[in-house]
Amino acid sequence: MADDFADRDLAAEADRGLVRAVAEGSSDALGRLYDRHAGIAFAVARRIVSRPEDAEEVVQDVFAQVWRQAVRYRGERASVAGWIVMLARTRAIDRLRARRARPDEDRGIEPAPALPLPSADPDPEALTLSAENVRQIKSAFATLPDPQRSLLDLAYYQGLSHSEIAERTGVPLGTVKTRIRTAMETLRQKMDVTG
Repeated sequence: MADDFADRDLAAEADRGLVRAVAEGSSDALGRLYDRHAGIAFAVARRIVSRPEDAEEVVQDVFAQVWRQAVRYRGERASVAGWIVMLARTRAIDRLRARRARPDEDRGIEPAPALPLPSADPDPEALTLSAENVRQIKSAFATLPDPQRSLLDLAYYQGLSHSEIAERTGVPLGTVKTRIRTAMETLRQKMDVTG
């Protein structure tokens, strides 16, 4: 168990080093970050936008943003993996909202073929860490009361605003905000204990 924590600490430090190198202009470091985290970014994006081609574009956008904004990364606010996942979530929700705003855009025009992505196959260490992170998140998520869990699902995976959630569920807006804030704090505490 102690080895698992040490391995996670080493991986987290390696990620922070890669972000520092990206901030200094290293495209090799960006490629290594991509190899380590593109899989989880794709999974988050795919859950939100559904279509694989949209999820692939989200991942490309995320790593372009990492390239541009690596200098702004703050390790005290989130792990590198957490930062990339939040970028993926935000980009995916933006894409989903844009698609909702222009529903007829999906019809009638054949999209240009997407450029192939470099391999998203992570090395075994990254795969193990990602699987462990996913397991921890799912475990923590499962402990939330149903009202909190369902609201988080609407907010984070369906991209609804607090107002849209209140309208859809009939739960007062203040209650929606409180439940989501409480759920996020509970998840943070559980992840701090396990991570």
